[in-house]
Amino acid sequence: MSFPYRLIATDLDGTLLRADESISERTREALAAATAAGAAHIVVTGRAVPWTRHILDDLGYRGLAVCGQGAQVYHAGEHRLLTSLTLDRQLAGLALAKIEAELGPVFLAASRDGLDGDVLVGPGYRVQEGPLPYVFLEDTAELWAAPLTKLYVQHPGLDDDTLAEKAREVVGALVDVVVAGPNIVEILPLGLSKATGLSLAARRLGVKKTETIAFGDMPNDIPMFGWASHGVAMANAHRDLKAVADEVTTSNEEDGIAVVLERLLGAA
Repeated sequence: MSFPYRLIATDLDGTLLRADESISERTREALAAATAAGAAHIVVTGRAVPWTRHILDDLGYRGLAVCGQGAQVYHAGEHRLLTSLTLDRQLAGLALAKIEAELGPVFLAASRDGLDGDVLVGPGYRVQEGPLPYVFLEDTAELWAAPLTKLYVQHPGLDDDTLAEKAREVVGALVDVVVAGPNIVEILPLGLSKATGLSLAARRLGVKKTETIAFGDMPNDIPMFGWASHGVAMANAHRDLKAVADEVTTSNEEDGIAVVLERLLGAA
């Protein structure tokens, strides 16, 4: 049995993972069948390595993963960072000051660089319930004490899309601003995206973008869809991603990845 793509790129939250952070047996089997047929599976996630590693280990995943919105290329089998790009803290501070001057105070969190980098959460920032660890800071000045991969911002009165759009208008020449999930608006190094990280990883694997199928659910997956040959949005995806997708599958709770992989395996 053959498979029409050499690389399967999957987002995690809202895509490969169900709401309880599990991966269904059907999806595991479909990925195993596709990899047995010659494709490589690569996880491409906004999560930094410390929030991704336990999922990869549970999958028995030994290959490369793109983490931190493209900032980190991680070798899961060797538990080693191959590349890591950090956010210029001086530039990020300037961008933040401009955002607050225009929109008023925002709530902050940040992801520290490295294999064991903490996620730091400042006062007022709403953290999603779940098992992922974070460190609460009384004083947000401590956010800037060590290298960061990204900042997270929340606004007391603006929804995610509006906050990201208005912030982009103010600081789009300094940093990138993306919506990565519910209540997750991120400030990233300018030009960084899942596409830049995926292209680095694909080059290491000797795979071309024309040989890649990608799955995702949020606007931060748009660059990855633009890079890959075929982009598949989940039924639960953000409208902006659906607008640029080549197809829409069922939701992450309904084995949307497996539905497409099984079809492609059956047609091979």
